[in-house]
Amino acid sequence: MTAQDTSQTNSTPQPTATEAARERASGLRVIRRVVPYLWPEGQDWVKYRVVAALTMLVLAKVVAVGTPFFYKAAVDALGGEGTGWLLAVGAVGLTVAYGVARLMEIGFQELRNVLFTRVGQRALRQLALETFSHIHRLSLRYHITRKTGGLSRVIERGVKGVDFLLRFMLFSIFPLILQLLMIAAIFFWLFDLRYLATVVVTIALYVWFTFKVTEWRVKQRREMNNQDTDANQKAIDSLLNFETVKYFNAEGMEARRYDAAMQKYEVAAVQTNYSLAFLNFGQAVLITGGLVLVMVMAAMGVQSGDLTVGDFVMVNAYMIQITLPLNFLGTVYREIRQALVDMGDMFDLLDQPTDVRDAKDAPPLAVGGAEVVLDNVSFAYDPARPILHGVSLTVPPGQSVAIVGPSGSGKSTIGRLLFRFYDVTGGALRIDGQDLRDVTQDSLHAAIGVVPQDTVLFNDTIAYNIAYGREGATRAEVEAAAEAARIHDFILSLPEGYDTAVGERGLKLSGGEKQRVGIARTLLKDPPILLLDEATSALDTQTEQDIQESLRRAGQGRTVLMIAHRLSTVVEADRIVVLEAGRIVEDGTHEGLLAKGGRYAAMWARQSAEADGS
Repeated sequence: MTAQDTSQTNSTPQPTATEAARERASGLRVIRRVVPYLWPEGQDWVKYRVVAALTMLVLAKVVAVGTPFFYKAAVDALGGEGTGWLLAVGAVGLTVAYGVARLMEIGFQELRNVLFTRVGQRALRQLALETFSHIHRLSLRYHITRKTGGLSRVIERGVKGVDFLLRFMLFSIFPLILQLLMIAAIFFWLFDLRYLATVVVTIALYVWFTFKVTEWRVKQRREMNNQDTDANQKAIDSLLNFETVKYFNAEGMEARRYDAAMQKYEVAAVQTNYSLAFLNFGQAVLITGGLVLVMVMAAMGVQSGDLTVGDFVMVNAYMIQITLPLNFLGTVYREIRQALVDMGDMFDLLDQPTDVRDAKDAPPLAVGGAEVVLDNVSFAYDPARPILHGVSLTVPPGQSVAIVGPSGSGKSTIGRLLFRFYDVTGGALRIDGQDLRDVTQDSLHAAIGVVPQDTVLFNDTIAYNIAYGREGATRAEVEAAAEAARIHDFILSLPEGYDTAVGERGLKLSGGEKQRVGIARTLLKDPPILLLDEATSALDTQTEQDIQESLRRAGQGRTVLMIAHRLSTVVEADRIVVLEAGRIVEDGTHEGLLAKGGRYAAMWARQSAEADGS
């Protein structure tokens, strides 16, 4: 177990009253979010299990508190101090009864765990699924800025925190309070007020000390989490960019960067361990002092004849029953505080708003001819820097329209708006007369097939990556799509054929092979609208020509929107639109635009000269 430190000195500032109130409010918010998973509406079986588990818990504590009576009676019987029925049962019988009681306590505890396990696992599964689904619903704007490594740690720690909170808050804090109350009542009933006062004062001091020191250590724990997240993010980022690291001979720099992050983690961890040692020793002083004081009082009672040896043994047994859970309280409280922090981070993630949402009762997109219309579209990622300025464009059903222009002109932005990664800030974007903001995103995404500049594949087989285009596709359909994309023969030439693993992000395949797999995947999806976003700009000329043929076949019978920088890829488009600084400056066919001698003709001449020069 580790805790966290926010500083590199031997002290951490105490939280202000405002900060403490905010943390308490955050903890209550988290608990309110978790309760519905324990007591869900319409799922009575969960409620029955929770009630049954709590019943087993109470029975276990009743038996645990009653067990020392058998121990006392056995000792008194051995010493000849028992009453008639105790002597009749005998020390052996009482010892057996003591063992049976201990076994019953353990049995009730394990039955409690059995009853609650399914409830806890169901809650974990639901929360993990809710978080995973929500992350996929978040906008592209969020995913561009997120750090994958840090995000994975937030989810991992948050889900673990829920598991801890469900188990230990319900089955440690509540039973501990119940057990302490029962033992306090027994001390008051069987012994005098001094015993009860001593126990109460000891427990109060212990709890006060534990909570005070733990609050001091919470900031340390949170900072260590931050440093752990930062180090993990740097490690994952470096591994994802393995080739770039190699290209620039930067292994040493990456190692130093990672070590610097781990050094901060090390400092926080050391501070945490120092404060943990202080906490543990302080707890030991308090609980041992209380134990010794009560046992001295009991020993004096035995010497004076007010108590029997069995009473002395019973007092010792009860003090041990108090000591063990109180020692555990320190751990439980620290972990509950950290679980609340971790879960707070995860619920903050769940509360992250989505920029693009379906309208209430939005209908699915009804695609007929698949006409795409940009009606005076304006857009800006940042209000201070507009990207598109009143772009109007119509892509007739079944035709291909290319959008070309220099980098930064807004070409790819149009593709992102069409797929509704973002909503337009002015004007409207329609498919068959339906505003994209008025239909469901699922139906919109189903209607558009995208072949991006860099096809990213899952670390699985070629068959899996092609079949990803349509859930439930048969092997025959996968192979038919591969044939249409002109990659079937290549796949068969591989030793493992369609079962060949492509590696992380498809790194085991060349750029052209990845693109063909991507085209096959899109063909299997069979969308009425095809968006080609710089689909061949990263390929060599020969590979580009081969891919172009596959793309032409893919576009047959579909409405095609081509976004390209390399003009040789759009020569056969039905219409070419030249975009510059977010505005359409030219529009026509390849031959018509060349004849105009304008922007397009100049771009064509420049790229042709570059091709001849190479």
